[in-house]
Amino acid sequence: MDHHSTSKTPVTLLGLGDMGTALARAYLAAGHPLTVWNRTPGKAEALVREGARTADTAAGAVSVATGPVLLCLLDDASVDEVLAGAELNGKDLVNLTTGTPARARERARRSGERGARLLDGGIMAVPPMIGRPETGGYVFYSGDRELFERHREMLEVPAGAMFVGGDPGHAALYDVALLSAMTGMFAGIAHAFALVNEEKDLDRPRFARLLTDWLGAMAGSGLGMAAQLESGDYTEGVVSNLAMMTAGNRTLLDTAADQSVDPRLLTPYMELMRQRVAQGHGDEGLAGTVGLLGTG
Repeated sequence: MDHHSTSKTPVTLLGLGDMGTALARAYLAAGHPLTVWNRTPGKAEALVREGARTADTAAGAVSVATGPVLLCLLDDASVDEVLAGAELNGKDLVNLTTGTPARARERARRSGERGARLLDGGIMAVPPMIGRPETGGYVFYSGDRELFERHREMLEVPAGAMFVGGDPGHAALYDVALLSAMTGMFAGIAHAFALVNEEKDLDRPRFARLLTDWLGAMAGSGLGMAAQLESGDYTEGVVSNLAMMTAGNRTLLDTAADQSVDPRLLTPYMELMRQRVAQGHGDEGLAGTVGLLGTG
């Protein structure tokens, strides 16, 4: 740690997986006094050599914390288990574990009952992006706004910090929504490569560049969908309507059959499109399919 470390906010970090370790190194590099705990103690050895202190137990780490306690664990159940045996009164908790909005809200409520304040977070970055602002990584935060503002400088050390609302569940909701969109994109990429994979003379690197450029160009359609959902007019600004896209889906399916590719990654969404057209909304864009996904 550098000679300015005593003026920096002390940080306690629970969890030293790949992301937790990246967070730890970012705080050490920025000169924050750091205490770490991990279920497997050996993972802390390298960080100790770099200047971190270790705690024997999670409860012990929390009990001596004089600054925010960050949690970067496997899942919601791991967070609940770790906090169950800790004295939380007067503590500031920052949960950076990927979890559900409902569990985040419940955790904020229970933390408050135990005298603690909680920010829930969703990390939109992979470990190599942590501590490197030029990569564009950031973290969603929601819950106690005053707590966010008090520790903003510390929160911005590993990645950009974006407050998304006083509802403790909103950071997790934003996080999971974006990850869900990413998963759908990966499904499309996998299908695209499956179509071309058996072609002997096809230049895969060139195809990959074309694919990523095309996806980047199409990503802006999310802004138009948001505008339609906001206005309630699903025909606003439509260039390719559902009727046309649904008719075109036949070509996508026929090509998959010709290439001996299973279309299972595409057919569920195609069925939603077909259903919306059957309801008499063929002149709309894709925004109308959003309502078909609701289960309420």
